[in-house]
Amino acid sequence: MFLGGPCTMMAQIEGDEITVTTKEGEADVIEVPEGMLLEIDSLLNQYNSKTYLQDNDCHYSDVNPEFSVETYIERLQRIPSVMEMPYNDVVRKFIDRYAVRLRASVSYMLGAANFYMPIFEEALEMYNLPLELKYLPVIESALSPTATSRVGAAGLWQFMLATGKQYGLEVNSLVDERRDPIKSTYAAARYLRDLYKIYDDWNLVIAAYNYGPQNINKAIHRAGGVKDYWAIYKYLPRETQGYVPAFIAANYIMTYYCEHNICPMRTQIPAKSDTIVVNRDVHFKQIAAVTGIRIEELRSLNPQYRRDIVNGSTQPSVIRLPQTYVNAFLDHEDSIYNYEAATLLTKRTVVEVTADDVKEDVVARSQTVAPRTSQATRGRTRAVSQSRNRRGGKASSRGRSQSVTVKSGQTLSQIAKKNNTTVEKLKRLNGIKGNNIRAGKKLKVK
Repeated sequence: MFLGGPCTMMAQIEGDEITVTTKEGEADVIEVPEGMLLEIDSLLNQYNSKTYLQDNDCHYSDVNPEFSVETYIERLQRIPSVMEMPYNDVVRKFIDRYAVRLRASVSYMLGAANFYMPIFEEALEMYNLPLELKYLPVIESALSPTATSRVGAAGLWQFMLATGKQYGLEVNSLVDERRDPIKSTYAAARYLRDLYKIYDDWNLVIAAYNYGPQNINKAIHRAGGVKDYWAIYKYLPRETQGYVPAFIAANYIMTYYCEHNICPMRTQIPAKSDTIVVNRDVHFKQIAAVTGIRIEELRSLNPQYRRDIVNGSTQPSVIRLPQTYVNAFLDHEDSIYNYEAATLLTKRTVVEVTADDVKEDVVARSQTVAPRTSQATRGRTRAVSQSRNRRGGKASSRGRSQSVTVKSGQTLSQIAKKNNTTVEKLKRLNGIKGNNIRAGKKLKVK
């Protein structure tokens, strides 16, 4: 699509960004999706990874071969897809990132795909959606069900809180169903289906999944009403500009990894699991102590429970267990509920308050303190009160923190210069590690 068209670009990946040069010679910066920034060590530290994934000695050369542009174009067109898979320099640079810098992550994701792809395909098939959408979580979460973005999106499909609740995912202090691989996948399929009803264009659907349909509608309006991702491209924020090319690159690398000498991790399929429904609160430690199952395995099978507590007393709740432990749970259910319940489930249902003692204590303390208030102190208090009244009842703004809202296209250096500070201070104040900032985000500048 970019070849010879108005969006012809050259791109170079630098850190967490891609520097893009348009055919007019102007430089622009595209952000890399967060799912491409997750460290391989954190991915391999998950229970499923440590237990069921192993290195696979494929005897491949650990070198990424060079291919011609024509080869990339031809391979993309051979992917069995109803979605557009066009080639351009930005797509190529995302492919190169996967094939070079993220080789170990791709190897992990190819192994982890054996856990999750059957779930994704079943849900997409149920809603008659293109199966190539199964690679969306590759760029969203690197196939990590516990992934959380810097803006609070969570799970394999990176649902924001409001969108997750809109599609039936429960989120409270104890439960976050955005992390449930099965429930979140079916919610994502419904969301993608609804977006397609709006746009009738899969590239716009993917962009709206990342940026939100209202924002995509604004970009379409600014582009003169044209419903084409590449036509609205220049009106999109940096991350969304890279989102569709990254999705195309994910489909490419998950299909042609062998050609790039990437060896999938060997997968040992987990033992079969089954679910039971409980109507009482139960802690994972109670289940582990009585049945003998490892608590790490319980957490892996039930990532939606945020604090190891299944809140069955609120509503009937599901626990997933290895099939070999289901009977052990059912046979010793009373023992499980009773095991250290006073310690693990400590919320009190009734608390007595001795009101008379409290009142007497308050009166005694007030009588002790009152004589210490001198006339000079009262005079200072009146002076402060009068000063505050003259200022409208508000304290001086001196020393208060100040913040600004990031505008589209702004960089940290531009914001620092405008607010008489430095990039280093901005990063320290806002806990920013890289150089990425998102339009609409509030930054402390003082």
